[in-house]
Amino acid sequence: MKYAISIKQKEYEIEIGAISNGTAQVTVNGSPYQVQVEKQADRHIPASAVPPPTRTPAPAAVFASGTITAPIPGLIVDILVSVGDMVKAGQVVVVMEAMKMENPLITTIDGQVKEICLQKGAQVATGAVILLVG
Repeated sequence: MKYAISIKQKEYEIEIGAISNGTAQVTVNGSPYQVQVEKQADRHIPASAVPPPTRTPAPAAVFASGTITAPIPGLIVDILVSVGDMVKAGQVVVVMEAMKMENPLITTIDGQVKEICLQKGAQVATGAVILLVG
């Protein structure tokens, strides 16, 4: 199923694919993730409590395709490239941990790593710039 959601005035396109053995295949703005699914008590939020989504620019990871940003708050577990390295679109360049899960961050363009803005072990907020590819 596809969804358009808004978090802190940022628009995200989410597609939830197959769910098997407590793991769901989820795509957020074109980046694939595997997420753990926990069954929660039925909670219903009335539609009137959720503001309608507004079209805002996509996160930096999408509209500035050479900018790798944190999609959610978390910890930088590993940086798999160095300044000057050549990377290919679809290559995992950073691994971050959020909600006790490792999340690979993937570059969307071919290019050279121009700058690494954070170090391994850094705590990051949503949207924090991690590295630049150009």
